[in-house]
Amino acid sequence: MVVTVIGLGLIGGSIAKRLKIKDFAHEVIGVDNNLSHQQEAIALGLVDEVLPLEEAVKGASLVIIAIPVDKTVDLLPVVLSLISDTTVVVDMGSTKKIICDAADNHPMRKNFVATHPMAGTENSGPKAADSKLFENKTAIICDRLKSGKSAVKLVEQLYDVLGMQVIEMESGDHDVHIAYVSHLSHVISFVLSETVLDKEKDVKHIFNMAGSGFASTVRLAKSSPDMWTPIFKENAKPISDVIETYINNLQKFKNMLDTKNSEGIYQVIERANTIQKVLK
Repeated sequence: MVVTVIGLGLIGGSIAKRLKIKDFAHEVIGVDNNLSHQQEAIALGLVDEVLPLEEAVKGASLVIIAIPVDKTVDLLPVVLSLISDTTVVVDMGSTKKIICDAADNHPMRKNFVATHPMAGTENSGPKAADSKLFENKTAIICDRLKSGKSAVKLVEQLYDVLGMQVIEMESGDHDVHIAYVSHLSHVISFVLSETVLDKEKDVKHIFNMAGSGFASTVRLAKSSPDMWTPIFKENAKPISDVIETYINNLQKFKNMLDTKNSEGIYQVIERANTIQKVLK
């Protein structure tokens, strides 16, 4: 089987690396507009060769789109128009409704499976590729009934090779839920970093004082703006709603501080501790 990976950054590179290790495909072809990414992916052995889009898609059994969500929206209909009747296309985007909308009226819609592998790091580029990135994580398939059964089966096989558990969800529900469990944490990390940098101009002084709690909270602030700006743009409404809820909770906490409401603060922390039962 020939697999084409469009986008050779962290996600695409990690998938390609895993597929080659597990012999899921006899050939992995890469597509990337970034010349340095092309060269690195070849040098690292992530792909067998890098080809132009049309040539890379031709003859592929599976096409994996792992590029920023705004680029996916534009590219997906193009890819669907290039593939054969037996080729399956799957995307890795962190927002789903706008991507699904871009494919819904295409005559090859049944060949497309909308997914979101819940895995990643703050690093980017082919050099960040990790064959174990997806192990024991969750992958979400959205709007399953709009995809052909054979297409879904192949994508499920892909995620099995990656070591992921698959769940299903409607694309609109996905975007609301993911705003809570992924997008908000990135917003908090970016804004906290900006707040600290605005307050303390001496960066060296900040990090001399910083403990592990600060470091872990702002780790996500190292994430690529090329990836996250489109995510925030395309999922703006759900993220904005979640931020409003978060601001309200912050205001309640501030009021407890201002009124020295130790009991209220204790109860907030105690309730927050219960999240460990879910995350264990």
